[in-house]
Amino acid sequence: QVQVVESGGGLVQPGGSLRLSCVASGSIFRAYTMGWYRQAPGKQRELVARITGDHSTNYVDSGEGRFTISRDNAKSTVYLQMNSLKPEDTAVYYCNARILTKEYWGQGTLVTVSE
Repeated sequence: QVQVVESGGGLVQPGGSLRLSCVASGSIFRAYTMGWYRQAPGKQRELVARITGDHSTNYVDSGEGRFTISRDNAKSTVYLQMNSLKPEDTAVYYCNARILTKEYWGQGTLVTVSE
């Protein structure tokens, strides 16, 4: 069983920045495709960004140019740097680890963007 644990959420003002971190257990972290998803109140969970084991990335439109996903395979950690945050970025952010047909989710970390 792979354990996935997020951290780094909190309250930030519009225009501010946050960096989320996610640690995934297991000796084959570099083989996981890691993703950040978010779920705003009353909405479905959506993909924010994804990074493969060889550091290939893709972003959805809402975060492109403001968010950066990266990973440190030596630390079994994936990051999401979020800049120029907007109130509509308020959501619970979830980390996802995927390998072949299996995927694992963390418990989520709340990001609130407000004055």
